[in-house]
Amino acid sequence: MYKNISDIPKTKLLVLTALLFAVALVLAILENSFPPIFTAVPGVKLGLSNIPVMYALFFLDKKPAFMIAILKGFYVLITRGFIAGILSLSGGILSLLIMLLLLVVFRDKISYFVLSIFGAVFHNIGQFTAISLIYTNIYLWVYLPVLLISGVVAGMATSVLLRLIMPAFNRMF
Repeated sequence: MYKNISDIPKTKLLVLTALLFAVALVLAILENSFPPIFTAVPGVKLGLSNIPVMYALFFLDKKPAFMIAILKGFYVLITRGFIAGILSLSGGILSLLIMLLLLVVFRDKISYFVLSIFGAVFHNIGQFTAISLIYTNIYLWVYLPVLLISGVVAGMATSVLLRLIMPAFNRMF
């Protein structure tokens, strides 16, 4: 195991980032195949594909995490269109920025569980902000509480799932 990100050879870090991106895509496809009962509220998802992004941020560095989030956004852009791509990028980038800020401010005093919740909530806020700029309909604000509550639930779920699959991620080193 490497003690510092600078100890990992660049090629190995690139391959690990690519593997995490591939896992993110598989998780996104898996989540999209869930029956409608899991997605009863339109636009609300667990965000399974954010688990590899969180792993990269927590255990690698901010650069691989941002790279995976950006690649995820481009994947969504290509497969689901411009609006979905913008929403993915805006949510993913804001989420990472908030988690990174919290990591810097609180260092070792904040848990991954709390970071995951903040990440999910701000992912929804980033998407909500982007959609509010695209569609200037005031009725969108009614949906914000639903997104905030779903962000807390999704953040708790992705944190628990990250903890469960962390041994598999750690074997990639």
